[in-house]
Amino acid sequence: MPRRTPRTALDRQRTPRRFPKFLGAASICALIAALLSPLTQAAAADSAAALAANDYCGGQCSDILPPGQNGNATLAQILLNQAFGIQPDHAEDQLGPYSNLASGAATLTDAKINDFFNDASFGVASDQVASTTAPGGRTDVTIVRDKKTGVPHITGTTRYGTEYGAGYAAAQDRLWLMDVFRHVGRGQLTSFAGGASSNQGLEQEFWRNAPYTEADLQTQIDDAIANNGARGQQALADANAYIDGINAYIDASDSGRYFPGEYVLTGHKDSITNAGTIDHFKITDLVALASVIGSLFGSGGGGEVNNAISLLAAQSKYGVTEGTKVWESFRERNDPEAVLTVHNGESFPYASKPDTAQGEALPDAGSVTQEPLVYDRTGSAATATATSASATAAATTLTSAKRGMSNALVVSGKYTASGHPIAVFGPQTGYFAPQLLMLQEIQGPGLSARGASFAGLSMYVELGRGQDYSWSATTSGQDIIDTYAVELCQDDYHYLYHGTCTAMDKVERTNSWKPTTADGTAAGSYRMQVYRTKYGPVEYRATVGGKKVAYTTLRSSYMHEADSIIGFQMLNDPDYVKSPQTFQSAVQHINYTFNWFYADSSHTAYYNSGDNPVRAAGVDAEFPVWAQAAYEWQNWDPTTNTASYTPPSAHPNSIDQDYYISWNNKQAKDYTTAPWGDGSVHRGNLLEDRVKKLVAAGGVTRSSLTKAMADAALADLRAEDVLPKLLKVINSSTVTDTTAAAAVTKLSDWVTAGAKRKETSAGSKAYANADAIRILDAWWPLLVKAEFQPGLGTDLYTAFSNNLPIDESPSAAHGPTGAHAGSSFQYGWWSYVDKDIRAVLGESVQGGLSQKYCGGGTLSACRDALISTLKTAAGLTAAQVYPGDDQCSAGDQWCADSIVQRTLGGIKHGKITWQNRLTYQQVVEYTSHR
Repeated sequence: MPRRTPRTALDRQRTPRRFPKFLGAASICALIAALLSPLTQAAAADSAAALAANDYCGGQCSDILPPGQNGNATLAQILLNQAFGIQPDHAEDQLGPYSNLASGAATLTDAKINDFFNDASFGVASDQVASTTAPGGRTDVTIVRDKKTGVPHITGTTRYGTEYGAGYAAAQDRLWLMDVFRHVGRGQLTSFAGGASSNQGLEQEFWRNAPYTEADLQTQIDDAIANNGARGQQALADANAYIDGINAYIDASDSGRYFPGEYVLTGHKDSITNAGTIDHFKITDLVALASVIGSLFGSGGGGEVNNAISLLAAQSKYGVTEGTKVWESFRERNDPEAVLTVHNGESFPYASKPDTAQGEALPDAGSVTQEPLVYDRTGSAATATATSASATAAATTLTSAKRGMSNALVVSGKYTASGHPIAVFGPQTGYFAPQLLMLQEIQGPGLSARGASFAGLSMYVELGRGQDYSWSATTSGQDIIDTYAVELCQDDYHYLYHGTCTAMDKVERTNSWKPTTADGTAAGSYRMQVYRTKYGPVEYRATVGGKKVAYTTLRSSYMHEADSIIGFQMLNDPDYVKSPQTFQSAVQHINYTFNWFYADSSHTAYYNSGDNPVRAAGVDAEFPVWAQAAYEWQNWDPTTNTASYTPPSAHPNSIDQDYYISWNNKQAKDYTTAPWGDGSVHRGNLLEDRVKKLVAAGGVTRSSLTKAMADAALADLRAEDVLPKLLKVINSSTVTDTTAAAAVTKLSDWVTAGAKRKETSAGSKAYANADAIRILDAWWPLLVKAEFQPGLGTDLYTAFSNNLPIDESPSAAHGPTGAHAGSSFQYGWWSYVDKDIRAVLGESVQGGLSQKYCGGGTLSACRDALISTLKTAAGLTAAQVYPGDDQCSAGDQWCADSIVQRTLGGIKHGKITWQNRLTYQQVVEYTSHR
């Protein structure tokens, strides 16, 4: 039987228009009374799971995915949660163990790992079976859920049945979320879920990047299937079976009235009559979903216009030659001090600076304007809050500083206690309620895997384990997006394509909304409009040498959102992946920009995926180029957006290196990534330093590698790697000012204690060294400005800040979920500060900045600037440093850092203490191999 809350009087009660007012005392009493008198339902059958899959992990595979497996809730469950905080079964039972690792890692042993993780062995012990479901009454598939976490273990005797079960289980756990994101992918979220400014920003962010028509979505499916032979046909059959399973659950939950309560709260269903519909899924929905995920986590590049603006600012200040030199030193394309994933010295040149750039189309100074996306605003769409959300969405979409997140620690068996490789890895996908990812085990003909998949795309496990191997990914960020300057002709909506004046293609979405119980945002509407060219969507307008141009962005994965399905299919196929080499072959079929990691009982491996276009000779990937045949990607076909791509051997790859680390850092020598900041200090150093030390000592265990990850997750990168050098400058002479001296003492004590943002004790909600943390949080932006702005000047300092944010502390509003996102220290000026301060101290610097900035390059003046800003920072109160938001009161430092599961539905969860950690995480050590 499906998991659901029994139908009660509450289920049939119409929900009033204002949800908070409804939850008054009288209604609460009625709610409780109703829930105490449920209607009878058939009990789920208890039976042992009959899983015959081979498991070679020997009980040493573990995983965790907060807050919990169950992401669906009926109306009754939502009301109970909102009123009393009562959680549906398995909605947050993984949140506590996940959070507890922050305080429990210090005493972690191998025996205690599953106090903080789930046992990720295949199958379910007979005494741990919570329920067994035959979805849709089928006899060729069962869904067994375990008692501890409620994870679905799907076992099929036919391929169709297995995928049908995967779709049914996905809808059981994430139907509402899947529906939300298929609308996000189509740019139709506000019409579906309400006009909240956050919804407006979300649909704008993704639709600007992938403005597809329904025909475009279908074309991508047709092309992916046609180009991949038998595997393509199998993928189509799998997807159709998966959709059939989703729709079977929609029908069952609709008729049984246990569908997600959000459909009532948003006005799609009536809680009394059951009027209204939940639209069936169709195969193009999967492409819409994939476009969101690929854009968010696997689409490196862009930012060429911002790069051009900062280059022009540098050249304006210093002249062309010196300005270019200054720009290149801040860009750090191939910094010799950068931490590398492939660290054996092997070079993988990509997107390198050409000797003589060809075809550059730099804008005339001051001529760049961003292409508007939103038109015809009415009602609440015209408020300042709404327009601010639009500006944020545009900035997020157009920057090269994509929020990569995710990390990996992989150690060869040569350096472990057992002689078998060990991996601790996973994606850092933000924190949502329900979570974007979901867990499952899937066993059937040609399928054998357990792990995480994005909701609505779980026909295959995307990150997880097979029978005798595990794999995971981090966002890589290499540049697969280029900006072209298309010369306009006739008017602003025609452009020259190979000498012919060609009309742009206009794509539109009109959305409107009205208040609902879930979202009381006043009625409003707007129209989104994108002009598309053969070189991609228009993002900016400008002039180049006086000629009017439109700047477009062309992404190699544009119109190819479905292509990666083949690679994921291979990863789930036990007859395909049998070795590091076959693993690398599988992920070569994934066109998203990811770093992929692998571990089995004997080997480890790494591969960087993505369709890296082969650029025309002399084209500099950093800047816009003219939209002319001479500067197009080699063998580019605009009809299909295909081109020549760099061969697999040219992608950073490795087998059995001593260890691998990745935290969205530089992949390998000479491999240039699109985001700025791959310099001497990067959060990847937090892993590199710890893992390198473990490997040097030898005898690495699952617990010691997990502790290394957990220790790095609490570290303040600025305090660990930069603050000691700042203090060295300050302490170069005796500090006589009492305020500064007191601050220096607190900061020094914090560094000595380990530079962690860690509670005084588990659950205290107060940091040890709280004053020092407050001081550094306040000081960092002040010291960076005092160090660099006088030398760079305001315009260039601002332009560089647009290329690379100055700071990304845990309390800052950053990442795909804004503040309270967990992931921190990905982007910032820590490398610049590190190199500049070392230069001022007279220390050796490889790949240094083109000049010294702090104090104009003199130690005494630098020291004065640091002390002055430190005194200012020390005088700021906690309420000034942490001003409060919708989650926290002003001055609450712990809360400002805390992780919040951002609600995408009706269920809310409590805050947890900050950790810079993976959302879904595996700890694996295989004992044998097939």
